Amino acid sequence: MLRRLVTWSYDRRRRVVALWVAALVTATVLSGVAGGDNEVDFTVPGSDSAEAVELLQDRFPAFAGGTVDVVYTSDSGVTGPDVTQRVDRLAAELGEVPNVVAAEPGPVAPDGSTGLLQVRFDVAAEQLPTASVERVMDLAGEAEGDGLRVELGGYPIQQVEQQEAGSESVGLLAALVILLVAFGSVLAAGLPLVIAGFGLGVALGGVWLMTNVLDVPDFGVQIATMIGIGVGIDYALFIVTRYRSALAEGREPRDAVLLAGGTAGRAVVFAGSTVVVSIFGLVLMGRDYLWGVALATSLAVTVVVLASVTLLPALLGFAGRTIDRFRLPWFRHDVDGRRTLSWRWSRVMQRRPLVAGLAALVVLLALAAPVTDMRFGMPDAGNGPTELTSRQAYDLIGEGFGPGANGPFLVAVDLARAGDDAAASDAVDRVAADLAATDGVATVVPPVVNDRGDAAVISVVPTTGPQDEATEDLVHTLRDDVIPAAVAGTGVEASVGGTTAGFIDDSEQTASRLPLFIGGVVLLSFVLLMSVFRSLAVAVKAAIMNILSIAAAYGVMALAGNGGWFGGLVGIDNPTPVPGWLPMTMFAVLFGLSMDYEVFLLSRVREEYVRTGDNRQAVADGLANTARVITAAAAIMVTVFGAFVMEDAVFLKLAGIGLATAVFVDATVVRMVLVPATMELLGDRNWWLPRWLDRLLPRIDVEGEAVGAVPAPATAGPESGPDTEPSRVPVG
Repeated sequence: MLRRLVTWSYDRRRRVVALWVAALVTATVLSGVAGGDNEVDFTVPGSDSAEAVELLQDRFPAFAGGTVDVVYTSDSGVTGPDVTQRVDRLAAELGEVPNVVAAEPGPVAPDGSTGLLQVRFDVAAEQLPTASVERVMDLAGEAEGDGLRVELGGYPIQQVEQQEAGSESVGLLAALVILLVAFGSVLAAGLPLVIAGFGLGVALGGVWLMTNVLDVPDFGVQIATMIGIGVGIDYALFIVTRYRSALAEGREPRDAVLLAGGTAGRAVVFAGSTVVVSIFGLVLMGRDYLWGVALATSLAVTVVVLASVTLLPALLGFAGRTIDRFRLPWFRHDVDGRRTLSWRWSRVMQRRPLVAGLAALVVLLALAAPVTDMRFGMPDAGNGPTELTSRQAYDLIGEGFGPGANGPFLVAVDLARAGDDAAASDAVDRVAADLAATDGVATVVPPVVNDRGDAAVISVVPTTGPQDEATEDLVHTLRDDVIPAAVAGTGVEASVGGTTAGFIDDSEQTASRLPLFIGGVVLLSFVLLMSVFRSLAVAVKAAIMNILSIAAAYGVMALAGNGGWFGGLVGIDNPTPVPGWLPMTMFAVLFGLSMDYEVFLLSRVREEYVRTGDNRQAVADGLANTARVITAAAAIMVTVFGAFVMEDAVFLKLAGIGLATAVFVDATVVRMVLVPATMELLGDRNWWLPRWLDRLLPRIDVEGEAVGAVPAPATAGPESGPDTEPSRVPVG
């Protein structure tokens, strides 16, 4: 079926290009006209913070939505009549903004230099329409001037600022340079970028339309963009490389396209499918926003795969033998793998396999060591660049009211079973008093009781910032010790909620399921690799190596998150927690990407082994024939992912560092050292599989050996020619 699709795309290339152009234009227009907003709900069903949210929504809707802190300051103080009038006018204007339910001036710092105006919305912070938040930002900007400074803080502001990512262009420029080095031809280097651009453009249009019916967080779109660019370029790189090799062997362009589409294209479809399957493992976590991340990323991968096996064959049809046009004379494409540095390198590894393997293992374990210090949580605005309004508001609030004022808790108190009003009032006062007496609590705002008298809300300001470990410990102390003792015997129930508490619950729930998720993905990779390569040893080694390379990525990411000298290099000056969803998403993506390189390398090794029966020669030749393209593909991934280190959002920095590290380690330490060393140590045992297991496992033809063995039709079209490639021995 794939061969027919590639053939159709090549023979009707004008129609295919026109269809893709139409799809890109349509997706762009529709997303602009009918695209939705990014939304995410971090509430963990059944958690204490979820109970607080439910109670507030039912009985205290004014306190149930998200908030934005409007921080204002003046050199002459903020208590004078001029500033007070301007702030009151701003509060009135903010009260007219859609979704705003209250905007009232709040406390003033003890020194009178800073004031706080809190804007409360009717929906959760993660689900606020971007237009409402941007309107608040516009009004605050208009209120500034004449000595008055206004900054905005809160999670809704951070969301809007994080949507302004723009490092993709840097990654694409670096990818172009790498492709020029790999291909030595401007035309050949440009094709993968075109495929990635078309595929990602169409996919993102679909993602923005998807936001109308699903919760797709802003970071879900950014992750999808990051992955879509990387795999789009890589997949096209694999196919173009096979096409150029076929031309170099004497094939006609049409025959070369069909061969590349039926072999490398088949590997691309398999690799993309494994990425999609692994990403959809996120759905098993039971969180709605992970559904959005999984669907957005999977759509990006699916569309770039489709572009690779339809649009790329069509473009190759136009290029024909001019694929090497505009060659750069100082780069040479060497088809004979035996003359490459990679072939000689593999021989070095094979002469000292035990030493090489142990050295690689030590490097991986050393990189993974910092993972023991990884702490899960949501980074707060204090990690952002100082030019962002959310960071400046964070600093002003910390200086004027204490760092904990950036993330207060909302304790929701259910008084329905308290008895009479007097008993309810006594219970609320007791809870407030016990909260105020707890170590780590800076301030307790006097309780507010609703009109029906069946619920109260108490705002608790901790002494530490939202992302501090001490704040997390305080939440558990309040839930496990303070509140149960305060409400004992009263019939009153109380839950600790608020944005900070909700993030803590989300991180803990997600992190607790990470080992189960990793185990499931590793098991899937084990079965897939056994099915592809008919080998027990290959599957076991791949599973172990995947864990080691991803653990190394986690370790480097944790080291950056700890701040210090390394974190400072990427703009993380203070210790920051890692969002619980990030390691999970990384593992799903990296599993699929590592399968790309695993399949691409080992399928060639397996092919050589079946042809020669010599394991040593097969490893050397397989590495030599694939190292160039794997190195180029990995370098592209590293640059695309690494470019996100320049983003303002800390989680994007961490994601870029982790993904880039994993790909770099996988393509160097693992593929260039561990794989040849271990395969040399195991010898022919690499390809052993029990007969009973061989009968049970499905057979998956990834490289399309049958396709390579079938000669092209002699008169298939005006550009067809005789098949000049020798027949190949089917693998597996």
